[in-house]
Amino acid sequence: MAVMLVPVETGPPDGGRDSGLDAALGRALGGGAPVAPLPANPVERGAVLAMLAPDEPVEESDAVAVVATSGSTGRPKGVVLSRAAVAASATATHARLGGPGDWLAALPAHHVAGFMVRARALLAGTAIRDVGTDLVGLPAAVRGTRRPTYLSVVATQLTRALADPDLSAALARLDAVLLGGGPPPAGLLDRAAAAGLRIVTTYGMSETCGGCVYDGAPLDGVEVALGAGGAISIAGPTLFTSYRRRPDLTAAALAGGGLRTSDRGRWNDGRLQVLGRFDDVVISGGTNVDLAAVERAATRWATQRNAGIAVIGVPDPEWGTAVVAVTDAAERPGGLEDLRADLGRTLPPPALPRRLVHRGSIPRTAGGKIDRHRLRGELASAADPDNE
Repeated sequence: MAVMLVPVETGPPDGGRDSGLDAALGRALGGGAPVAPLPANPVERGAVLAMLAPDEPVEESDAVAVVATSGSTGRPKGVVLSRAAVAASATATHARLGGPGDWLAALPAHHVAGFMVRARALLAGTAIRDVGTDLVGLPAAVRGTRRPTYLSVVATQLTRALADPDLSAALARLDAVLLGGGPPPAGLLDRAAAAGLRIVTTYGMSETCGGCVYDGAPLDGVEVALGAGGAISIAGPTLFTSYRRRPDLTAAALAGGGLRTSDRGRWNDGRLQVLGRFDDVVISGGTNVDLAAVERAATRWATQRNAGIAVIGVPDPEWGTAVVAVTDAAERPGGLEDLRADLGRTLPPPALPRRLVHRGSIPRTAGGKIDRHRLRGELASAADPDNE
């Protein structure tokens, strides 16, 4: 008998709009039809539905969900997660955190981090409380809690919450705050520790049921190996089953029995340090430039000026690829020459940005990661007046 996918519309975690997903996911975890959480944005939802092809049956017998991920291309792929993988991830997470607890939902449920928040609580039989992406519901949610209580956020949410005394105090009452969506900006972990927060940094992706490495240490059962150039591969019970209707991509990603990621890393005192993606390395003027390394150095400069920053490579007729820095400062925190002089103390000349663009915000995906695909598209034709 063919099993059909159940698309479920989701909304922001603002007070129970995802109750329909919770009911459908609960049935799926109990052996029912797999679910596909849909984004609230109609354009994004249309692209996801076209990829999902819900009128076609699901071939994977143990599928519990298909979660959309855009990867680095901007085109969605459907990551098929099994009941066993979701359960293994939830069990390992609770074991690492100290036991099952209530979960506060602050991330969109159509992305794996928000989806797994709900799956963990449903599997453990604990409560889910929606607190909003702005965490406005956090103080009320933590009032009178009796069980361990956990929250999953991205760096932007944590940064803004720490600037609010009420939210900061509420965060300090939580048993753990999982921080994902990319490496935290310089100084953020120190500010969180000073405020009394227990931060757990996470690394993972949709294909691993979200975070599978906590504070640099793989979860129980998860195996991480580094190949040539620091290529990160992951094996273990939390891996996805396949990409929806894409056996070619599945075979390439799972070659060798593990997941071959596009990320680079190294071991630092026995803990995994993620250095960036392989496509972060571009050729500018005939020289390899590690954009992730430039961004780490530029973040220190930007943090001193109360700004965020992203570094990308943009096609350029002279350099092949030009290194471009983008800040989210409403007021210009410094000029291009100031940035280049600062970075020049630790980076070689080819790695120094050739443009500095100031804009009120840096575009991010719903999962909190910098939307580099969008930035590259916007800046490929931008003019020099953006420079300072």
